[in-house]
Amino acid sequence: MDYRKLVKDCLKDNAVAQRQLYDAFAEPMLGVCYRYTKSMADAEDVLQEGFIKVFRHLGQYKFEGELGGWIRRIMVTTAINYLKKNERYQGDLSFDDLAMHPVSYDDPSVNVDTKELLSLIRQLPPGYQTIFNLHAVEGYTHVEIGKDLGISEGTSRSQYARARMLLISWLKKKNVVDVKSDRYAKQ
Repeated sequence: MDYRKLVKDCLKDNAVAQRQLYDAFAEPMLGVCYRYTKSMADAEDVLQEGFIKVFRHLGQYKFEGELGGWIRRIMVTTAINYLKKNERYQGDLSFDDLAMHPVSYDDPSVNVDTKELLSLIRQLPPGYQTIFNLHAVEGYTHVEIGKDLGISEGTSRSQYARARMLLISWLKKKNVVDVKSDRYAKQ
C-alpha cells in the first residue's frame, strides 16, 4: 500500500482514505493498547483516542521512518496518559525507589510460547507491566521511560528488574525456564 498517497489523501479530509488508514493499522495498534490496559474495553478506548490524535497530527508526519512506527508511538503515549488519568489505574501505577534491585544482564534460557509469555506479562502489576512493555517490547530507554512516566531513571530500572524477576519466577514454577543464576529465584 502506498502510505505516502494515503496520508496525503487523509490530509485532504478524504473519508475513504481515513478509513483505509484506520483499517490498515487498527488491529495491530489495538494489540499495543491492550498491552498497557487491563481490559479490552479500555484498550479500545485508548485506540480510539489514539486515532483521534493520529488524524489531528497527521500533518506532522514527515515521511521519515515507517508510518506504523509513528502511529505506534502515538498509541503508546496515549496509553500511558490514559493510565495516568484513569482512576482505575492510579493506585497500581505507583513507583517507588525503595528496595531497588540491581539490573542483571544474565539471560535465562526460556522455552515458552509467545501467547503464554504475553499472558504472564498481562498478570504483572500495572506499574511493572507498563515499564516492562516500554523497555522490553517497545525498546524505550530507561531515561525515556522516566521522562514519560515522571519517575527517575533508577526507578524505571528497578521496576523493570522487579518485573523481569517476577516473570522469571513464574516461568520457573512452570518449569519452562533454566536459570543460569539462582539470584532470579529471590523476590
